[in-house]
Amino acid sequence: MLIEIPQATEANARQYRTAVSVFFFISGLGYSTWASRIPSIQQQLHLNEAQLGLVLLALPIGLMLTMPVTGKLLGSFSSRKIMVIGAMVFNLVLSLPGFTTSLWQLALTLFCFGSSRNLLNLSMNAQAVQVQHMYPKSIMTTFHGIWSIAGSTGAGIGYLMVSMQVAPSWHMLMVSVLLLAFTLYYGPRTYPDQPVPNPVKKPAFSLPDKSLLRFSFICFACMATENTMYDWSSIYFHKVAGGTATAATASFMIYMAAMTLGRFMGDRLVAQMGIKNMLFYSGWLILSGLLLAIFLPHPLITGIGFIFTGLGVSCVVPLVFSLAGKSRNANSGQTLASISTIGYLGFLVVPPLVGFVAQATHLRVSFGIMALCGLLIVLMVKGLPDQQREAPVIDTRADS
Repeated sequence: MLIEIPQATEANARQYRTAVSVFFFISGLGYSTWASRIPSIQQQLHLNEAQLGLVLLALPIGLMLTMPVTGKLLGSFSSRKIMVIGAMVFNLVLSLPGFTTSLWQLALTLFCFGSSRNLLNLSMNAQAVQVQHMYPKSIMTTFHGIWSIAGSTGAGIGYLMVSMQVAPSWHMLMVSVLLLAFTLYYGPRTYPDQPVPNPVKKPAFSLPDKSLLRFSFICFACMATENTMYDWSSIYFHKVAGGTATAATASFMIYMAAMTLGRFMGDRLVAQMGIKNMLFYSGWLILSGLLLAIFLPHPLITGIGFIFTGLGVSCVVPLVFSLAGKSRNANSGQTLASISTIGYLGFLVVPPLVGFVAQATHLRVSFGIMALCGLLIVLMVKGLPDQQREAPVIDTRADS
């Protein structure tokens, strides 16, 4: 529920929340649309697994290299402007992979896709932080829940398109045009913030401020776990827990469903126990879920472990972004970019390391190392100060 404010301002707050939610949906649907057609494009370009793995690295490389650029842009321009531009480029690039005819063309397209995704994701999270200031209760995890719903929707549409034998070029072009229309319609309805330049000049690639390092390590641990589950959960369920190939696919869907449910429950739970306690228990859920899968590798027990892990992963990043964005003396977009620099390293680097460790030892050993990410979150959260509820801030300049 909104605080008691003049009706026009309350209506604006609801408008901003709806519009920003649409951009989370755009990001989730666009990314899952691409992911759902990876096998089709691999077949279309006659790529083997090694070539596909190599070309897929172009996306996170584009994302990482754009991180400092995005941070600087958010110090000079409003997050709304960066978000709209990022979404337009993201939607346009989404239409291209199906039309590529060579490995280098696909790699270049994915590099641009990762770069535009970074512009969109950081700026829309900065917008979400601004909208959060207008509400007395947490709404951050719901934004990310909408991303998860969009991701599931995109996967379902992709399955339908493959079943109907629709070429990836036409499928991705249709989604691109639809999302571009959403961008143009809802962009002007998002929050018209003003940039807050950072008075301290920093190198393009620099570590976050000391005060933000704890947040960065929490994001690193969570993003590493999340992407490892994306890449390896089905394989673990099949090869270690002994589930069938169909059950392995279902286990990933269960993990995704748990993560989505956790994000929609998160805001209500934050209102009851506070952000710090939520982060603390999230770390324990990740740790206990992975330990269940490691020490009791039975399909049923492993499935329960994946549910715990999905619930644990669900709210960590949005809540850390919410905490880090509370400062009124810093640009929220730049703050999130700074934290994400380390956080996305976990997303990029750790899943391939899981494969190397598994090849040298066993996949259970790799997941044992991942369980330590949950423990790292617990230890990092213990050092956070207790957060007091803040009165929401309504910037009346947004109406002028």
